[in-house]
Amino acid sequence: MKKDLIATRQAIVEGQIHPQAVAEACLDIAQGPHCRDAFLLLTPETLQQTASQAAVQTQPLAGLAVSVKDLFDVQGQVTTAGSVVLRHQPPAQQDAQAVARLRAAGAGLIGRTNMVEFAFSGVGINPHHGTPAAWDALTDTSAGDAQAPRVPGGSSSGAAVSVATGAAFIGLGSDTGGSIRIPAALNGIVGFKNTARLVPTQGALPLSTTLDTVCAMTRTVRDTILAHEILSNRQVPKSDKPLSSYRLAVVRDFMQDGMDATVSRAFERSLQTLRAAGAQIEEIALPELLDIGPMMRTGGFSPAESFAWHRQLLAQNADLYDPRVAQRIRLGAGMMAYEYIDLLHARAAWIQRIETALHRHDAVLSPTTPIAAPLLHDVAPGAERDAEFFRVNGLLLRNTAAVNTLDGCGISLPCHAPGELPVGLMAWHGAMHDDAILQLALLLEPLLQQA
Repeated sequence: MKKDLIATRQAIVEGQIHPQAVAEACLDIAQGPHCRDAFLLLTPETLQQTASQAAVQTQPLAGLAVSVKDLFDVQGQVTTAGSVVLRHQPPAQQDAQAVARLRAAGAGLIGRTNMVEFAFSGVGINPHHGTPAAWDALTDTSAGDAQAPRVPGGSSSGAAVSVATGAAFIGLGSDTGGSIRIPAALNGIVGFKNTARLVPTQGALPLSTTLDTVCAMTRTVRDTILAHEILSNRQVPKSDKPLSSYRLAVVRDFMQDGMDATVSRAFERSLQTLRAAGAQIEEIALPELLDIGPMMRTGGFSPAESFAWHRQLLAQNADLYDPRVAQRIRLGAGMMAYEYIDLLHARAAWIQRIETALHRHDAVLSPTTPIAAPLLHDVAPGAERDAEFFRVNGLLLRNTAAVNTLDGCGISLPCHAPGELPVGLMAWHGAMHDDAILQLALLLEPLLQQA
């Protein structure tokens, strides 16, 4: 694992390295083969200028490289959300609020990252701009190779690859149903989905105004805490609680249904390691999770709310859309107003039931995704592979989307052994449990690296 942001910043403060040298190293990686198709736009001048002027003693990001998902406005750049439909739109007149907060903290913006068109998939494929390969598919011969790349996860695909390769220290992205945690899991890095209300979405192109969350991926938990503090403009309190004081739950049904052998092996080994370290882990039944399917039978929030935004564009430019994305957006056209209102009420009642069921526990542990990264050629664009694509997409999104439906927070931590495909362990809970989840993650991280 390459040095994280905090260690690199400390080396800069101590005079061991200059921010401009770090910037050059990041740019070399971003322009190299491991980041192929990860960036839609590189901005070396912006990164180099910020690095040369960095106030390393006072700025928490000290001019270090941060990538921005193509969902966010950056002043002077066109926000296309991974599409070709919006390529002729005027440049943004100001930064999205999340981007502005990162800039104010000293972020060096290295470029805009590739993504699933309009953020509407957990697989990571983009037929317009190419699909970046999952990082381990290019670096680990036991996991794959450049001739058989694996999907990077989505929708924040390029953001994940930018962090995993070392091109960026923070990958700014969004999470509506798992778009931060899924690519984090498939690329072996850390991805945190905060409670949605904590970070403003102003200046980010919407998918679902109900579920959209602005958050980030990093290489370590401590970097994640720093990124969250900047994005949310709040401090995460330190905690001296030992691991044994946390009441942790594991849900066998739903969250572990359909696990493949790679994920099952890594997850079970991780639970054994945590128990050996003193963690109190209780297996619980949470049948309320099974209510998600019936509750979303009319399509859910994302199709309805995205169709409201896209309906005119889609009517005029349907041939320019990724057909799989257009298909999902069109599902929202048939939702009636009363069905949408019923869904709002049903979700609120469901959240109350889940929170009541989990009131004795500090966090739930589950696999971030029940499957490891599939091979790209199995789900690549093409009508003959649509059925497999949608099957894989549903599996990748299932666990993480439950946390979004809960209006909760969750973090994905790498839990695979060297030589294995990346697997994520997700610690999660309901809304405003962010600090406890992050404090717990600091304790889990070193143990999972030893598992």
